[in-house]
Amino acid sequence: MSSGSMHSGLVGLVCLAIASAICCSSVGSSNNIMCLESERHALLQFKQGLVDDSNALASWKSEKDCCKWRGIECNNQTGHVTSLDFSFNYDAYFSSAEVPLSGEISPSLLELRYLNYLDLSSIDFGENMIPKFIGSLSQLKQLKLADANFSGPVPPQLGNLSNLHTLDLSFNDFEGMMIPKFIGSLSQLKELKLVYSNFSGPVPPQLGNVSNLHTLDLSSNDFEGMMIPKFIGSLSQLKELKLADANFSGPVPPQLGNLSNLHTLDLSSNDFEGMMIPKFIGSLSQLKELKLAYANFSGPVPPQLGNLSNLHTLDLYSNQVVSPENLEWLSHLSSLRYLNMSYLDLSKVVNWPQSLSKLTSLTELRLSSCSLPGVNLKSLSFINSSTSLQLLDLSFNSLLNSSIFYWIANVSSNFVHIDLSYNQLEGGIPKGFENLCSLESLTLYRNQLSENIQDSVKTLSCAENTLDTLDLGANRFWGYLPDLKRFSKLKVLYLDGNQLNGSVPASVGQLSSLETLSLSGNSLSGVITEAHFLNLSRLQSLAVSNNRFSINLSSDWNPPFQLTGWLDMSSCKVGPAFPKWILRQTNLTYLSLSNAGLSGKLPNLSSTSLSLLNLGKNKLSGKIPSWLGNLQGIGILRLHDNNFSGELPSLENCTGLLMVDLGNNKLSGKIPTWIGQSLTDLVILRLRSNEFNGIIPFSLCNLASIHVLDLSHNNISGGLPHCFNNITALAHDSGVGGLIVELVWKGIEIEFPNITGLRSIDISSNYLIGKIPQSIANMTQLISLNLSRNNLMGKLPENFGNLKMLESLDLSRNQISGKIPASFASLNFLSVLDLSYNNLSGRIPTSTQLQSFDASKYMGNHGLCGPPLTPNCSRDGATQADDNKEHDKDGLISLGFFISVVLGFVTGFWMVCGSLLLETSYRYAYFRFLDNAKDWIFVKTSVYKAEVQRTLQR
Repeated sequence: MSSGSMHSGLVGLVCLAIASAICCSSVGSSNNIMCLESERHALLQFKQGLVDDSNALASWKSEKDCCKWRGIECNNQTGHVTSLDFSFNYDAYFSSAEVPLSGEISPSLLELRYLNYLDLSSIDFGENMIPKFIGSLSQLKQLKLADANFSGPVPPQLGNLSNLHTLDLSFNDFEGMMIPKFIGSLSQLKELKLVYSNFSGPVPPQLGNVSNLHTLDLSSNDFEGMMIPKFIGSLSQLKELKLADANFSGPVPPQLGNLSNLHTLDLSSNDFEGMMIPKFIGSLSQLKELKLAYANFSGPVPPQLGNLSNLHTLDLYSNQVVSPENLEWLSHLSSLRYLNMSYLDLSKVVNWPQSLSKLTSLTELRLSSCSLPGVNLKSLSFINSSTSLQLLDLSFNSLLNSSIFYWIANVSSNFVHIDLSYNQLEGGIPKGFENLCSLESLTLYRNQLSENIQDSVKTLSCAENTLDTLDLGANRFWGYLPDLKRFSKLKVLYLDGNQLNGSVPASVGQLSSLETLSLSGNSLSGVITEAHFLNLSRLQSLAVSNNRFSINLSSDWNPPFQLTGWLDMSSCKVGPAFPKWILRQTNLTYLSLSNAGLSGKLPNLSSTSLSLLNLGKNKLSGKIPSWLGNLQGIGILRLHDNNFSGELPSLENCTGLLMVDLGNNKLSGKIPTWIGQSLTDLVILRLRSNEFNGIIPFSLCNLASIHVLDLSHNNISGGLPHCFNNITALAHDSGVGGLIVELVWKGIEIEFPNITGLRSIDISSNYLIGKIPQSIANMTQLISLNLSRNNLMGKLPENFGNLKMLESLDLSRNQISGKIPASFASLNFLSVLDLSYNNLSGRIPTSTQLQSFDASKYMGNHGLCGPPLTPNCSRDGATQADDNKEHDKDGLISLGFFISVVLGFVTGFWMVCGSLLLETSYRYAYFRFLDNAKDWIFVKTSVYKAEVQRTLQR
């Protein structure tokens, strides 16, 4: 090698070493680059506009380098702030330990010229508009302002964000606003989420210009009467299309069949009445999720859905009128993991078990309310091949035998959730359940199971380390309660409505994870002491009503729990003093202490979140306290059968009241006008057997939803309001369910556990005068009308026969005169009638019903004649003899009445309870209270919103 070449080689090595050193020095220094001072100052200005009560931004003070602050990211080469991410505030939104941030957005953010990611979700900006200056952040690629309490129009300046890939304005309130047209100019947009933002009007066609869009979510807005836009079918890059709960109607446009890249299609909770499920969906070969729940589709399920070989989620829930004739197409969905066909009638589909047998990847199967009584053990053998199945819901069917149990038991140990509630299963829990070692939830509520409870619990012993929900309520389990402390993860325990006896073991107090405990409606005895609650620090709901045990808790007992759900100790001896530990429960939503031996004055309850308060059938006295008027969220108030006196305090702020029952007290004064002015949602108003006086306030005519109005046995005077026909619930068919009420029939108070089909007015035993107004005949939905024992006079309205639904009519002991109108012959459902002791005259109209009543129901009307009375009528209709038999108070309640109540429930069910049935936990809570003749809890919540938000975060 020459010296020249050696020299050039050495020079090369030196240069290489120098370059390497410079490079290393450059890298090392880049790791130490701090944020720019100008941008640090801008961020501090932004922080000044926020309220940070939880000190979530503590690092913004202690750390000098803003690149290390919480929620901040910088470019590690330049130090410029590139990302401002406050998604951590979402967790604070649902945390009781933290308070979410609030405030306003400072324009200092404009100093962050290289910002490409901005997420201010879940910060409360106080219903202000989105600031216009955000449109000047030209480098933004992702803008997330979800659940930030923005309102008003979306500023068009956001249309300047030409680099934007993601725009999320979900969970704000843009009421009355259309989706902004400028979004169509955001050509780089790939993800658009406008969920629950209260947009309305037509979807602007400009959205069709966003050709790169792969996610479009317009769920939970109000596009009432609008069809799904056809132009969506031109967005060929779409992978996710979510239009759930958006009030779309009409046919689904076939153009959606062009979306060949679609992975998710959600059309749930719209109104496609009369439309079939589109066949073109079967051509969307990439589809993985298809959700059509509650979409009101009709006709058969198209077999083309069987072409969706990549489908892993199929939800057809509650398309009730869909009539599947053949489910063979299901067997081709080899990738299916989630299948929900609840509320589809499968009673005539003989091949569905065979179709399902090929779904070997299935993990969740929901067939609630599918009419499955005829399925036998052999046809259910398919489940033996579905070893991956983890969740099975066959609730609300009419399964008549327990072969289903053995079918389940033969599967594997993979089951996590099993729901067989609301069937007619008999026997006990089979031994095969001993192998279900992964079981977390077992719900067998409302069956006919009969077994020693100790044997049942022993069968489940393999799951003692996993089981968190055990619901055996409303069956016939018997015997002594076993020791359950081995089930250390148990959170929910329902044993109510069985035949359990013996004492409650104190070991229940060792279930430290327990949140819900319900033992009501058994024959349990012994003494409940503080030891039963020793370690129940997480307890939220407790129901021990209607047992035989006594409660022995010291007056100064301080429980380890704060209940946030319900407390039901009805028919337990907890009085005479109101327990102090209950007074210290600050977050109760349901409190029932009826027939609990309480006496004295009602103390101030510390819980202001009560939705139901039932203190009926005690000996409470004094005035009804005024603090009840502060319970603005209360839906049911029952203080009946006590010794309360004085005037009724104002409850006009309790505008959500559905039921007010103050019957059988000593309340006096006039019926307040604010009842009709402020409590316009009332379904039941029961003020019977008090000392109210004065006239019936005309404001009661504003109670458009009233089903039961009972003002009987008071000192009310004046006439009947002519405006009663304004009560639309009595004039038109409407549905409401779940409330219980006591009515008097034939002198006996009878409890009706559901008033859906019941509409009753009772103003008997008062001092009413004047005529029965003609307008009363417009209340065509009335089933019971009692105006007896008043001083009413004049003639009966000629159109009385318009009350065709009437089953019980008592006008006895008034001074009503004239003839019984011929229209009475149209009252074909009438089974209780009493017109005795009036001044009626003339011939009793001829009808099957009117002649079927005992003559005593017409006695005391000296001018009345014709069958069933013995005196004949002369040609002018005058009586030839008098009948002076004694008066029999009332008639019998008819079988037809009960049938009407049941039918009314069925027709009204979907109008009121549909949303409850969407969520399993709500459904069981509702039906549990209904079936046990308890009160319905009216609780307004934001759970749906929270669930959608959680989904968005996944």
